[in-house]
Amino acid sequence: MASKKLPFTKQKIEEITKTYPTPFHIYDEKAIRENAKELIRAFGIVTGFKEFFAVKALPNPFIMKILKEEGFGADCSSLPELLLAEKAGIVGEDIMFSSNDTPAEEFIKAKELGAIINLDDITHIDVLEKSAGLPDLVCFRYNPGPLKEGNSIIGKPEESKYGFTREQLFQGYELLKKKGVKRFGLHTMVASNELNTDYFVETARILFEAAVEISMKVGIDFEFINLGGGIGIPYRPEQERVSYDRVAEGVLKAYNDTFVKNGLKPPKIYLECGRVITGPYGYLITQVRHLKSIYKEYAGTDASMANLMRPGIYGAYHHITVLGKEDQPLTHKYDVTGSLCENNDKFAIDRLLPKIERGDLLAIHDSGAHGYAMGFNYNGKLRSAELLLREDGSVKQIRRAETTDDYFATLDFKDLRSFK
Repeated sequence: MASKKLPFTKQKIEEITKTYPTPFHIYDEKAIRENAKELIRAFGIVTGFKEFFAVKALPNPFIMKILKEEGFGADCSSLPELLLAEKAGIVGEDIMFSSNDTPAEEFIKAKELGAIINLDDITHIDVLEKSAGLPDLVCFRYNPGPLKEGNSIIGKPEESKYGFTREQLFQGYELLKKKGVKRFGLHTMVASNELNTDYFVETARILFEAAVEISMKVGIDFEFINLGGGIGIPYRPEQERVSYDRVAEGVLKAYNDTFVKNGLKPPKIYLECGRVITGPYGYLITQVRHLKSIYKEYAGTDASMANLMRPGIYGAYHHITVLGKEDQPLTHKYDVTGSLCENNDKFAIDRLLPKIERGDLLAIHDSGAHGYAMGFNYNGKLRSAELLLREDGSVKQIRRAETTDDYFATLDFKDLRSFK
C-alpha cells in the first residue's frame, strides 16, 4: 500500500514528548514555506496575484507570520480572526474580510484595520454604511447558483446561504456607484477540498464572464477578482495533489479570453486558500493508551475527535503511521479511537496497520488545516498544544495545551457556593 512521508523520526518525537506530552499537533515550517513559494511562483503568470491565507484553517499567529513573510495576506471571517491578523502584523488591504450574518462591530473593526470588506448580501451595503461608513473599496461575494456545480462539503451553490445572486450583483454595484464608491472587487467560494483542476478553471471563467458583463453594463472597472479557495489535498496516499501550474495556466487562458479580449482594464487575481497551504504539513501525534479486543480490535489513543474531528463528523480519511513500524507489514485491522463518549470518536475504521502495542506513537497525517481549529471541549476534553518544527530541526511551542484552569475560567465557583 502507498505510504506518506514524515518530516521526523520516531526518535525525534520521543525526544519532543519528554518536554511536550502527547497529544499535540506539530507543523513542518520548512514544508509550509516551500509550498507557499511554489504557489506564488506558479500564479506569478497572472496579473497582480496575491494569496490571502484562510485563517480558519489554522488560526495561529506564528503560522500567519510565517506566511506573511512569504508574501501572503489573511482571509478573515470574524472579529477574533481580524485581531489575530493584526497581532501577526497583517493589516490594511492585506486582509480580506469575508463573513456572513456579520455583526456591525466586525464591520467597524475591519474598516478600522483598512481591510478589504467582502459583503455577503445586498442588504449588508446599508448595514456597512450605517455602522462603519462605506470604504473606498468594496467587494461582493457571488453565488452562481445553478450555473456552477458544488461539491460534497459546501453543497449545491443554489442551496448555500452565501453570496449575491447574479441579478443582485448588478443592483449592488449600481448602488455602490451611486453612493460614490470608486473601487470594486468580486469574489466567490463554491467548493472545499476539491482535487479536480478543471473545477477551479471553470469557476474562474464564470467569475470573469460575470465581471466583464457587469463592467460593461454598470460602467465600472474591477480592481480584483478573488477566485476563492477550496483546493484540496491528497489525504489518501494514492491520490495526486492539485497542480498549481495547471490551475494558473487555465486561469490565465480564461482571463485572456474575457478581460483581455474585451479590452477591459485588467483586474488583479486573488486566492484565499487555507487547507492546501498548511494541511499536508501538520501531524497529530498521539500515543496508544489501551488495546481492546471484543467484536473488533480497537487501538485507543490519548487523543480524541476533540483534537481532530474530521474523521468523526465527515467520515474523512486521515492516513496513520505507527512510528518506528513504517516498514512492517500491515497485518492487523483496527479501529483507532479516542476516549470521547461518542461512538464516532474514531480516527480510522477497519484500518490495516502493523501490529500495535500499548505505548506506540501514532502520527495522524494532514492535520495542519481544520485540525486544531475545529477542536472543542465536549466531555471536558482539553485542547492540545501546537508545536512548530523549525527549519533547523528545533521545536517551538506556538500554543500551549489547555489546562483544567482554562476549562473552568469562565465559571464562578464563588457564586456556586452561595447559590440556592
